[in-house]
Amino acid sequence: MNAGEAASDANKPPRDESAILGRVAGEMRKQLAGSLAPGLYVIATPIGNLGDMTLRAIANLARADIILCEDTRHSRTLLGHFAIDVPTRPYHEHNAARERPRVLAELAAGRRIALISDAGTPLISDPGWKLVREALDAGHHVEAMPGASATLTALAVGGLPTDAFMFAGFLPPKTVSRRTRIAELAAVPATLVFFEAPTRVADAMADLAAVLGPRPAALARELTKLHEEVRRGPLDKLAAELADATIKGEAVILVGPPQQAAVSDEEIAARLADALATMSLRDGAKTIADALGVPKSRVYDLGLKLRKDAP
Repeated sequence: MNAGEAASDANKPPRDESAILGRVAGEMRKQLAGSLAPGLYVIATPIGNLGDMTLRAIANLARADIILCEDTRHSRTLLGHFAIDVPTRPYHEHNAARERPRVLAELAAGRRIALISDAGTPLISDPGWKLVREALDAGHHVEAMPGASATLTALAVGGLPTDAFMFAGFLPPKTVSRRTRIAELAAVPATLVFFEAPTRVADAMADLAAVLGPRPAALARELTKLHEEVRRGPLDKLAAELADATIKGEAVILVGPPQQAAVSDEEIAARLADALATMSLRDGAKTIADALGVPKSRVYDLGLKLRKDAP
C-alpha cells in the first residue's frame, strides 16, 4: 500500500459492521417469512465461494419440501453450511427419465420442490430442462432463483466481446470429433464459451488453435475459489503454454469471434499442411474454409496444388 492509499483509507469513515449484519439479518428474516407457494424452484448455488449464495436461495431451499440434487453427497456440504435441513433426492442425467413422473406427481399434490446442481445455475450443461418443460406443460408454477454462473463469471473477466456469445457446453473427448465440432462453430459471429475437464484442457486448446488459428481467447479456472486463474492471449500462444501444464479444477474456455481480416494463400496452405495430417482434403478444405470464412473451393484448389508440388 502506498502513502496515497493509506491516506485514503485513513479518511474513510469507520465501518459499522453491526449495522451491516443487522440489515442482512433483517433481510433474511423477511425472506424466510411466510410459506413458499407450491411449485418447482430452480435455484442457483455457488460455483466455489460459499459467500456467493444469495439470501433468497437460502430462504427458498429452507422452505422447500424436497431438494433435487445432482449429487446429494456434494450438496449436503452446502446445505449443512447454511443449516438447511430439508430432505434431498438425486436428480441427474442417469435417473431423470425415471424420476420426472414422480416429481410431476409431487408437484400435482402441491409440494414445493427445489432443483439445484453441483455448482452454479441448474440446466446450464446440467439435467433439468425437460423437467421444467413438462412442469410448465402441466400448468405448475416454475420460478428461478438467479445466482452464480461459471459462464457469466468467465465472460465478465475474460476480456472478450460480450455483446454476443454462444455457450457450447463440453467439446467431444476425441480429437477428430472435437475438431469437427470446432469447425461447425467456427463461423459463429460471437464469443464461444466451452466447459472443459482439467484433463482435457491442453488437448482442447491445441485443437481449437489448429482449427481456429490465433483468435483471442481466455482460459478461466477455479473461478471464485482460492486459486482462481485467468489466462488470456491468442489461442496458439495459450495452447503452447498449456501443452505440458498440469491443470487443476474445472475450466471455462472463451474464444473470440472470427476476425474479418483478409486471409492469404500462405496462411491457408499452413493450415492445410496441419489439417491433412489427420483429415482428407475434402474434410480439411471444409474445416479450414469454415474457420477462416473463405470459399471452400479456394482452399480445395490450394490443397490440390500442394499435393501436385509435393516432392
